[in-house]
Amino acid sequence: MIGAIADWFAVVALFRHPLGLPIPHTAIIPANKDRIGAKLAGFICNNFLSTPQVLAKLEQLDPAARLAHWLSAPEHAAKLGEHLVAAARYGLSAFDDARVRDFLGRIATAGLAQVDISRLAGQALDALTSDGRHQALLDDVLAQVAGVVEGDEVQEQITEAIAREIKALRYVGLDQVAAKLATRKIVAAVARTIAEMAAEPAHPLRLRFDVFMHVFIAKLKTDPEFHRRGEAIRAELQAHPALGDYLHGLWGELLAWLHDDLAKIDSGIRQRIVAMAGALGARLAADEAMRRWINEQIVDAAPRTIERYREDIRRYIVERVEAWNADEMTLELERNIGRDLQFIRVNGTLVGGLVGLIIHALTQVTRA
Repeated sequence: MIGAIADWFAVVALFRHPLGLPIPHTAIIPANKDRIGAKLAGFICNNFLSTPQVLAKLEQLDPAARLAHWLSAPEHAAKLGEHLVAAARYGLSAFDDARVRDFLGRIATAGLAQVDISRLAGQALDALTSDGRHQALLDDVLAQVAGVVEGDEVQEQITEAIAREIKALRYVGLDQVAAKLATRKIVAAVARTIAEMAAEPAHPLRLRFDVFMHVFIAKLKTDPEFHRRGEAIRAELQAHPALGDYLHGLWGELLAWLHDDLAKIDSGIRQRIVAMAGALGARLAADEAMRRWINEQIVDAAPRTIERYREDIRRYIVERVEAWNADEMTLELERNIGRDLQFIRVNGTLVGGLVGLIIHALTQVTRA
């Protein structure tokens, strides 16, 4: 009985005051709930989230190899495709809303208001003409011009135009002959000029084209008149109702196309995701250097991430425990470990009884 009562007192004292009496050092868990939360948070952070422990686990885990193995399995790639498609369909349903369309339209209009069209065009042309890219474009244009001029239909049109201009030769029947001769000379001259420009990087026409482009780009960037023209074009676009209608229609068509594709069993987007995931896994599995690089990046970034969020985790645990109601927490603990508490009481009774029996036996022996 003494052992049973002692264990009963010890177990009850963990959770409440025995018999409701305010005996010191009882109701330990409710009275020290906040301190227990702080100690628990420190224990978790120090023993499970310390930087050396996490880094050792990461090095042992080999995340890149695990990722490659997971993606290489067709069923995993298919599952990834299903999850991404489901997320995409949800996102499309959420974005297919008049409020979203109006919001995007306002953003586009506000963004257009910040654009300096003239300067932007100049910068774009500047990028396109760097390293002589515009000369390659000029070569393509000249090749197209040569192909057009050498065509029979165009030559016939040129011949007719020349023949109409030399009316005097029509009366002697030489207008077509002269026109054809002139056409051949024009075509030959064009072809010769194009051939010369193609063979000579420093051809005068190329140089003139360079000068024209540089001057035009400089005007786009700095000329006030070009700037005013750009602002006028921008203002016209902003004021035109067709811009908003076009953006709304474009957004609606994009969502409709994505909806239709994602709803299909043989969705092209899903198939591409699955194929890309499988190919990525296979390539990653075959590329040891890339796997090593991924692991190195993870290990390199881990300490900063751990240091950044460890204290946040600690504070979260402390605040969560502090927010618990002491009585509710006590009942929940008793409910979850009640079976073990009963065994403690039973064991205390048995041990107490055994000790009492031993003491009684020793007493009887000494009396004898």
